[in-house]
Amino acid sequence: MYDVAVIGGGPTGSRTAYRLAKRGYRVLVLEQKTRPGEGACCTGVIGSECIRSFAVDDSVILGRVNSARVFSPSGKSLSLWLPETQAFIIDRAAFDAALANRAQQEGAEYFLNSRAVNIEIKDDAVNIEVVRHEEEFTLEAQSVVIASGFASRLAEGLGMGRIKHFVLGAQAEVATAGIAGVEVYFGSEVAPGFFAWLVPISPVKARLGLLSNHSPGFYLKRLMSTLLVQGKIASDEVEPNYGGVSLKPLARTYGERLLVVGTAAGQVKPTTGGGIYYGLLCADIAADNLHRAIASNDLSAGSLAGYQQEWKKKLGRELSTGYRVRKLYQHLSDGQVDRMFNTIADNSMVDLLLKADDVSFDWHSSGLLRMLGQVAISKAVELARAPFRQGV
Repeated sequence: MYDVAVIGGGPTGSRTAYRLAKRGYRVLVLEQKTRPGEGACCTGVIGSECIRSFAVDDSVILGRVNSARVFSPSGKSLSLWLPETQAFIIDRAAFDAALANRAQQEGAEYFLNSRAVNIEIKDDAVNIEVVRHEEEFTLEAQSVVIASGFASRLAEGLGMGRIKHFVLGAQAEVATAGIAGVEVYFGSEVAPGFFAWLVPISPVKARLGLLSNHSPGFYLKRLMSTLLVQGKIASDEVEPNYGGVSLKPLARTYGERLLVVGTAAGQVKPTTGGGIYYGLLCADIAADNLHRAIASNDLSAGSLAGYQQEWKKKLGRELSTGYRVRKLYQHLSDGQVDRMFNTIADNSMVDLLLKADDVSFDWHSSGLLRMLGQVAISKAVELARAPFRQGV
């Protein structure tokens, strides 16, 4: 019997496995792909704090980011710049492989091409039905961690509910004509309700993608055609990868002998769709709680409830504020978004936010609330002055 079975060999699953295997537990990771990171639909941009906190190896870093150009629906741009590196562009497949190697070096076992099709929680163990190379078999563990990503229904099958608030994404690797840096695009004609990105990964290649309320492939193809005409990319003859992004976490992420972690739990930034850093943070919390539960021989739901309490204390404000702002943005027209861009530019809000101590690449809530407050104040002042400008 394994002490812990981890379903999913992505960053969150491998980090959880690493932390538990390092403590001496017998850990098994089930990954349905042929190798970790295969076919991931991910921009691969992570913040400096994540790099430091999780000792990300330099070998997986493709580039560094300290600036970006953000385009409004009408094409007006804002330039964001800081002297220090704010984020890193990673090779996602190499990053996933590196985390899996760390876990394996500590003794975690990996079964690739192995899909968990059913989980049964029993009084004294967890039974996991697995399909591997078209063969079916059952594994047994004391506990299970579901870290199987957005599309998994395993948590739902165990009564944890399902992710109801999500968005679809599409991304492709494109040849470029040497763009200067990261570009972000807003507008209903580009990415309805969300945004698109162009992220250079080499002097001649970039990741082009978007999140959208619907039809992400259609909007990505259209954006490719636009950027091709503008000379920013060299070809639009590429096939994108597709994926889903959770916007709101599961109401419950623990049960008897069970934890749900990462994208499968909805531990994702609703503002950008980024899930790597938050998933890694929650992986450590999950591993710590499982260690305590196994050590005390108490894997009841009550014993594991501390996991949800801890991750919500760490991320709850970020997730709830980001979700509310995301919903607000989805109801704005292109004209309203353009006016917000103008207000931000005219009042030098970008500089104020970039210099704020409590705003960073990974922690958005303070900056979002400050920006919304400044926009509201500017609009109030504008309305108050309007009668005088009209000669009343």
